[in-house]
Amino acid sequence: MMLNDRIQSLSALRAALRNAEKHILNLPVDTPYSEFHHRFQELGLEKGWGDTAERVYETIHLLLDLLEAPDPTTLENFLGRIPMVFNVVILSPHGYFAQANVLGYPDTGGQIVYILDQVRALEDEMLLRIKQQGLDIKPRILIVTRLLPDAVGTTCGQRLEKVLGTEHTSILRVPFRNENGILRKWISRFEVWPYLETFADDVANELAGELQGRPDLIIGNYSDGNLVATLLSHKLGVTQCTIAHALEKTKYPNSDIYWKKFEDQYHFSCQFTADLIAMNHTDFIITSTFQEIAGSKDTVGQYESHTAFTLPGLYRVVHGINVFDPKFNIVSPGADMSIYFPYSEKSRRLTAFHSEIEELLYNPVDNTEHKGYLKDKSKPIIFSMARLDRVKNITGLVEWYGKNRRLQELVNLVVVAGDHKKESKDLEELEEKKKMYRLIEEHKLEGHIRWISAQMNRVRNGELYRCIADTKGAFVQPALYEAFGLTVIEAMTCGLPMFATVYGGPAEIIVNGVSGYHIDPYQGDKASELIVNFFEKCKQDPTHWDKLSNGGLRRIEEKYTWKKYSESLMTLSGVYGFWKFVSNLERRETKRYLEMFYALKYRNLAKSVPLAVDGEVAANGAKK
Repeated sequence: MMLNDRIQSLSALRAALRNAEKHILNLPVDTPYSEFHHRFQELGLEKGWGDTAERVYETIHLLLDLLEAPDPTTLENFLGRIPMVFNVVILSPHGYFAQANVLGYPDTGGQIVYILDQVRALEDEMLLRIKQQGLDIKPRILIVTRLLPDAVGTTCGQRLEKVLGTEHTSILRVPFRNENGILRKWISRFEVWPYLETFADDVANELAGELQGRPDLIIGNYSDGNLVATLLSHKLGVTQCTIAHALEKTKYPNSDIYWKKFEDQYHFSCQFTADLIAMNHTDFIITSTFQEIAGSKDTVGQYESHTAFTLPGLYRVVHGINVFDPKFNIVSPGADMSIYFPYSEKSRRLTAFHSEIEELLYNPVDNTEHKGYLKDKSKPIIFSMARLDRVKNITGLVEWYGKNRRLQELVNLVVVAGDHKKESKDLEELEEKKKMYRLIEEHKLEGHIRWISAQMNRVRNGELYRCIADTKGAFVQPALYEAFGLTVIEAMTCGLPMFATVYGGPAEIIVNGVSGYHIDPYQGDKASELIVNFFEKCKQDPTHWDKLSNGGLRRIEEKYTWKKYSESLMTLSGVYGFWKFVSNLERRETKRYLEMFYALKYRNLAKSVPLAVDGEVAANGAKK
């Protein structure tokens, strides 16, 4: 793309680069490429080197350095500058994937927020790089998810939906189908396995139509998305990136040894097999934190737990993944800075929401949106927001609070989770809901606790965090395991002091005692005492709250922004795409083995998962 047929050898390339370098040195640094492109074409060089004389000179200089004295840093810088990625496909098949009215539905949470923020930052970075490369090409990003004909008040039944705040990004929805036709209703992420192979074929056809060609990069999210990304990458020969978000194996202790006990509900045999295939097939892996790869001194990493394990009666893994493989990269996401910003930025505050938030927090009458009331409005609020499932441990937080009288005297508790009125189809959510009602009654928490149903409006949620900060409260993330912890990042970006689980990403996000506190969810008494001590100190010294709040804000600025994320992702895509193209890292033996493992193990396991029955499949089995 960047050379024409005048250059037929390495020596000719060197000579052309030297001549181009001499020519540029005589030009002002801000000279547009269009003013000297004819001279470059005569030398054998086409567009893509840069948009100004200065940038073209830097790119040429990098390549000359590589040809004469190659080193990894120069190679990375060069590959980050040359045009390689224009069409990106991002896969996230399960859940209700839409831009509004979906947060809080089963299987629909942080991953969707992550992807929508990711594509906005990624599009900005792609446009910037294309401009700096001196090209006039429109990029395209497609988020591919499942189409739900029964979309229950969301846009999930719409085939193509433009992503707000972008020019070239859309959500493309493709239905799940089998021989009986299209599956109309939502099904749990644990039940999607029989549909994914057909889904991958259907997606390949849809992409060919939408992109009029192949993508340059395919990114998978979570186990199901990563398996579909593997099938597509294998079929199309495209660079593949894997983002796990959460590997269930570490969320459910002993889920490998006792897989048969869990099988009817969770079908872990399919999931673990899919994870092994995807993580070994992919060209590179992105994690949000180091501990996802290799854990800490006290915990096993998500990927590390796949190194060696046994599913008794099924198979034994002796070398599942090499955590020292250079394909692993840490690229941490951030929060959307237009929605999440410090409570202290008064001029930006969304005061139009304040009366609604006041109603949400303090209206004493139970309704469909909230249960319980707060008797003393002057107390600070400890706050948590998550899906209502066992691993998120919202009921654990309520129990700690219920058992600690001093904590009840010092602060109110507000949790946003699930839907306390509506009957859920999710079995875990049903169990957790019953437990919530029991704990509130058992510990007589009326007047101390407010349980709010899942909130779909992200913009209002940003202001909700800030209103909690106005009370001089804190955010508590009590999960038994949290792969990353996007709510932790959001709350810290709004200036809330943070108490978060030591198991998973938050342990790395937070510097203990400086930008928040680590808590052990299995030691609720100690966790609640830590929170008590913090608020006792704040009573004696109001600046103590500010110290932790400011410490959290500094930590976010240092490490957790979408700008840094998108720069790294684009550079990595270039590096691994180049590596896939020029070397034998295709690893034919590994690919053949994975094909066999897929055909002999995964396919049969997926067939054993019962097909969902919704009684409303399309009569003619039509694709759309």
